[in-house]
Amino acid sequence: MPHYPDAMPGSKSLFERAKKVMPGGNTRTTVFVDPFPIYAARGEGCRVWDVDGNVYYDCINNFTSMIHGYTHPDVAAAVVEQLPFGTAFGAPTLSEIELAELLVDRLPSVDRIRFTNSGTEGVMMAIKAARAFTGRPKIVKIEGAYHGSYDFAEVSLDSSPSNWGDMPRSTPYAMGTPRGVLDDVIAVPFNDVEALRAVFAAQGDSIAGVLIDPMPNRAGLIPARRDYLRAMVEIARAAGTLVIFDEVISFRLGWSGAQGLWGIEPDLTALGKIIGGGFPVGAVGGRADVMAVFDPTRGKPALPHGGTFTANPVTMRAGLASMRALTKESFAHLDTLGAFLREGVSASFDRHGLAGQCVGLGSLFKVHFTSHPVTDYRSVYPGQAEHRRFDTFHKGLLGRGVLSASYGLFALSTPMTQADARSILHAIDDILGEIAAQRGSG
Repeated sequence: MPHYPDAMPGSKSLFERAKKVMPGGNTRTTVFVDPFPIYAARGEGCRVWDVDGNVYYDCINNFTSMIHGYTHPDVAAAVVEQLPFGTAFGAPTLSEIELAELLVDRLPSVDRIRFTNSGTEGVMMAIKAARAFTGRPKIVKIEGAYHGSYDFAEVSLDSSPSNWGDMPRSTPYAMGTPRGVLDDVIAVPFNDVEALRAVFAAQGDSIAGVLIDPMPNRAGLIPARRDYLRAMVEIARAAGTLVIFDEVISFRLGWSGAQGLWGIEPDLTALGKIIGGGFPVGAVGGRADVMAVFDPTRGKPALPHGGTFTANPVTMRAGLASMRALTKESFAHLDTLGAFLREGVSASFDRHGLAGQCVGLGSLFKVHFTSHPVTDYRSVYPGQAEHRRFDTFHKGLLGRGVLSASYGLFALSTPMTQADARSILHAIDDILGEIAAQRGSG
């Protein structure tokens, strides 16, 4: 396959067209690539085709949401069967009950669940539920962790050496973020129990919830330590604070998500991505007494919540089919592929004498161009040299038929085979060799 961007004239043309009607030709910052993104035309199994006919192993899967890849027969059949009966109603349907029952069954910490239209909304409603239940304003979150586009969840998402200080500061992600938002979010370093204790000792009586992704992608994609999570639960509950797990991504790690692997039961859990079978979805679930803040049966609830397309039957049917197909055997298969690729990529770094490592769990892995220990957001904060290597790596993989995130994240899907994994590893090894050669010649 010719290298990016030479083999993508169709994508280039579409981008020029898009710039006339969208700011920067873009409606989703995460998919932008300079000088232009590739435009997808279709997907099948673990592969996607662009508008120029180039084919790729899809190793990002719509940013972790397509755990079965594309055109899974059970999911497709569920959608086709629902369409003649209607796509959305101003009334509930059986489909939302059935998906809710499956999720409650898989998550021991969840007694009740409520659907939204995105993971961002799921996190937002979890934060608001914690406030409504406790009557407190503040939340604690991990520095550098991504939790969607809610302004409170975005605080300290991309702090930098110029503003982060000894202890994390509450820094804005978007221009115009109100000062009040920053005042009500306390950022803490990842896997640091003592920092958490200090924050609660100083402000515990004003903290509604602690928000954590058990394996935060933007903060390195390294797992939280079990002792850290247990201490978090102990510290929070002693202060009357709720623990919120953001499992929008990490739910793909196992039958009961990351909380099942770690053996931790949070008070609230935000979900999204894989539970929708490829359609827009989100959810918040948790203890019955906490989730009662949404209950309208006794008058206006403490936290009113609605959404025009929330729990629409197309998403619910697709999600139910997708989750039913996600068996324990499926997770074992993904674990095997993930371990093979993580070990292989790490060995490739060593073989080429290139500073770097590969981290992650299950079906997720992430490449870092550093040999220093990966411990938190600051330990993997990229300098200019790392930014250039990520750019070369990402575009080099496009030219070798592999689609990944521009910042080194990979998400596998159940249709992938061992042969597919070997091909993906070969492409990664090839571009790492090229990067190593460029370093030697530079």
